[in-house]
Amino acid sequence: MSSPSTNRVQLTIPKLIEKVQAGEKLAMLTAYDAVHARLADAAGVDMILVGDSVGNVCLGFDNTLPVSMAMMNHHLEAVARTRPKAFLVVDLPYLSYHLGLEDSIRNAGGFLQRGAQAVKLEGGANRVQVVKALVDAEIPVMGHLGLTPQSVHAMGGYAVQGRAGHEAIRVVEDALRLQDAGCFMIVLEGIPADLGARVTQELEIPTIGIGAGPGCDGQVLVFHDLLGLLPGKPAKFVRKYMSGYEDSVSAIARWAEDVRGGVFPDARESYILPEPARKLLNEWHAGEGRN
Repeated sequence: MSSPSTNRVQLTIPKLIEKVQAGEKLAMLTAYDAVHARLADAAGVDMILVGDSVGNVCLGFDNTLPVSMAMMNHHLEAVARTRPKAFLVVDLPYLSYHLGLEDSIRNAGGFLQRGAQAVKLEGGANRVQVVKALVDAEIPVMGHLGLTPQSVHAMGGYAVQGRAGHEAIRVVEDALRLQDAGCFMIVLEGIPADLGARVTQELEIPTIGIGAGPGCDGQVLVFHDLLGLLPGKPAKFVRKYMSGYEDSVSAIARWAEDVRGGVFPDARESYILPEPARKLLNEWHAGEGRN
């Protein structure tokens, strides 16, 4: 069977919009290095997100707040080198777009210079001016509303957002503000499914859900969550498509057992010295070739 990525064209914002208008759902997956990117692109996903979730799943942080521009640049460059056909988006990390428009444009523009096609930032009405500035600088911007991980302390933890009436209204209003500011797409995270559907109906631009129900125009998951590569119980919105953590631990344990038992490597994993070289080595060992 051929790969889903065979003969794929480079995806762009207009092509993504065309897919949504044709009734297709968009699939976006995070990737943090060349291996992740090649797997995601070979599987035919529409968008790859170099997420600041790299802090949680790869770098050992408790949340995304310690992730720096240098870290994001490092991981973006690794993904971009694979030249994926999927549309490549990268997260602006905490404090990279909070300290002024000039810094925001410089940081986001640097991502585009490193191969990204768009940036993603968190927040609603409080980010309108930043979004406008980035769009004016020809930098495509994806918004992010609902449960915004960079606001974990302000929200009091990772809790579902928009459950109260006034909170639901604010999500819809913020989505409309981001659309008017120039966002080409908005991620909706950790909100009730009917609210996700309502926001999607109200907007002219596509929505990507993560814990926002099936009514969005597409879905995004973290690479490690989808493949079950992390220990412990995943979030409610995660569906594991394999038990990567358990299978990996089992495979590593079997390898370690083979090493300790002397059965790895065997002839299949070993190189053979050519006969002339073996003869010369034997002669040297016997002292015949020594000076």
